[in-house]
Formats: sequence, structure tokens, C-alpha cells
Amino acid sequence: MRPSGGLGFGSIGGVEIRVDWSLLIIFALVCFSLATGVFPAWHPDWGAGLCWITAVGAAVLFFVSVLAHELSHAFVGRANGVVIRRITLFMFGGMAQMDAEPPSWRSELGMAIVGPVTSLMLGFAALGLVQLISGPLHIDPEHPRQALAALGPLATLLLWLGPVNVILGLFNLVPGFPLDGGRVLHAVMWGMTGDLRLATRWASRLGQAFAWLLMAAGIAMILGLQVPLFGTGFLDGLWLALIGWFLNNAALMSYQQLLLRESLAEVPVRRLMQTQFVRVGPQLRLSTLVDQYVMGSGQRAFPVEADGRFLGMVSLRDLQKCARDAWESTTVGDVMTPTAKLTTVAPEQNAFEALALIGRRDLNQLPVVQDGQLLGLLRDADILKWLSLHGWPALAQAGHHRGAAGGS
Repeated sequence: MRPSGGLGFGSIGGVEIRVDWSLLIIFALVCFSLATGVFPAWHPDWGAGLCWITAVGAAVLFFVSVLAHELSHAFVGRANGVVIRRITLFMFGGMAQMDAEPPSWRSELGMAIVGPVTSLMLGFAALGLVQLISGPLHIDPEHPRQALAALGPLATLLLWLGPVNVILGLFNLVPGFPLDGGRVLHAVMWGMTGDLRLATRWASRLGQAFAWLLMAAGIAMILGLQVPLFGTGFLDGLWLALIGWFLNNAALMSYQQLLLRESLAEVPVRRLMQTQFVRVGPQLRLSTLVDQYVMGSGQRAFPVEADGRFLGMVSLRDLQKCARDAWESTTVGDVMTPTAKLTTVAPEQNAFEALALIGRRDLNQLPVVQDGQLLGLLRDADILKWLSLHGWPALAQAGHHRGAAGGS
């Protein structure tokens, strides 16, 4: 098993929620910016404590809004037959990780458009609540801070949160794949042409073009130039360039993963699995396992069999279940993972499904089982080797990232 990155925050409606470590940095930056810049400017009479409390509340609600955006994708996708098991919030927003792509252009269209609509609704709802709490807000263009200073902490928080969600919704409508707007464009092109690969290639290229535009604008801002709509400034330019770089990689990866799916869809697991490996019995002592098998081979996990029956797997991680001085008196059967708890594949399953399963479960390998008998072991390295040998080195790299990310 490979450790899963980020922090787990439980699940909502059967969808696992995880937070990438990079989000903690953004959370701290948002809090610092609001507590030391925005809110003191709006409320000169507020103390530092009140500014910080309001800033933390605003940052929390902002990321709750991002979560609501991603959950809307997940629930609409589920209604259209797309299985989404995990949502990961990270530095630049969030990602709903799908078991497979939407089955039709209509499914993708509904799933894509609901995210920006959710953000826009949240934004306008927050601004509406400001009106309910504080009454009609009349801002004098010559003295804007007078109206802002009269707002309480909750109204101030909502007045910041509303426009941010509206901007988030509008930004996601930009037709740059894989942003939601790019997904909408992809679905429309798919419906018009009936060709998924063609639609993905063109949506990916438009997404890359948009990403390069952002990177160019960011570099210009770093150099002190004034960019329409974005302004100027080193930090703002740096952020814009980073967002562009991220979107460019995501757009390219989206097309590569389509090719990856097409390349592996007709390849059965049977063709790629390893059949030459060491099998051990349940009565073998752990000390013997380590001395005679683990140290003498590159194998990291060993099938456990007795009388031809597949009982489970024992891995290096299982050795940690007991202290080293107990290895002499502990058997493989005491620490192995039984077959009932293993994730397995059938020999006729296609390699793309197996690779997605390896990534989703954070595994290094899968036992290939038929009628209770172990036929072989399939490693992610076996799939990537097949891609490289068949002239797809870029897809092998895409497959590596797919596995590391858990499959999206």
C-alpha cells in the first residue's frame, strides 16, 4: 500500500473528503491577508482579535464553498451513473476524482455546469444575506469606507465571501479544459462531432492556450507591466503564472489519460500479470520469511497458499504488525491480509480498469484471481512497462501520475 496524501475529513453522502497539504498554506495566506489588510482597511476601529476571528471565519466558509462546488459535481455525476468516491481540496481549488469518465456528452454537460452554478448561487446568496442583516447597502463612491465600517462582523464576512464565490463561478466558466467551462465546451463538441477523442484533443488545446495566456500575463505583471483585467504586481503575477502552469499540465494530462484509456481498454490483465513469483505457506516464521525471501528478492508482497488454496498476502507492511524480537515466534498466517480483505482482479479484466483500481486504492499490485485460485500478480510497473514498450512513453508517465493521484 502507498500512503495516501493529505488529510482525511470523513465523508459526505458516501464521498470521501480529503484536504491536500498545500491547502493549509493557502488557508494561512487568506487569513493573514484578510486579518492584516482587508478587514483593518474596512474597519479601522476593529481590534486585531476581531479582525483575525472574522478572517478565520471567512476563510473557513470560503473553503466550505469550494467543497460545495465539488460536491455538486459529485452528486450530479452520481445521478448520471458516474462513480465519484473522493474529493480532494488543494491549493487551486478542488477535484472530484471519478472512477471513469461520464458515459455521454449530456452527462458531462450536466455534471460540469452545476459547479459554476453552485458557486454563483452561493455568491448571490451571501450578498443577499448582507442585505437582510444590515439593510440596503449604499456605498458612496467618494467615501466607500463609511458604509463598510458600519457593517458588523457577520455582514463583513459575507460581503467578502459573496463576490469571491461569484468570481470563482465565473472563472470556472472560462472555456479552458479541464476547468468546468472547458468541460462544458468538451461536452458540446462531443455531442456535435460524436468523436470523444477529437473533442478531448481540441478542448485540451484550448485549455493549454488559455493556460499559456495566464502564464504570459503573470510574467508580464512580475516584470511590472500593466495587464488589462489583472493589473500589475510581483505576487499577483506569480500567482497567475502558477495557476496557468497548473492548468496547462492538467489540460495536457486530460488528453493523455484519454489515450491511456483507449490504449489499455483492449489489453486483458492476463497479458500483463506476473506468473513467476515466490509463494509462502501460512506456517512460515516471519524471521525465515525475512532472511530467506524478503532479503533475497525484489518481491515486496508474497501470496500465502496452503494445499493449493489462496489464503491471503503478506507484505513488508504486515511485518510491522509485531515487534522484531517476536518474528521468531510469529507466523505468516498471524499477520497476513486474508483474501476477504484483498482487492483483486479477474484475468479478463482490462488493464485500464486495473490501473485505475491500483491508483484508487493506493496499491502497488493486485492479485489476479479466478475461481478462488491465484493466477498471477499485476503491478502498476507491469502496465507502465507495457505502455513504454508499445511506443507510449508519455502515456506511461501519465499512468504513473494517475496511479499516484488515485485516479481521476
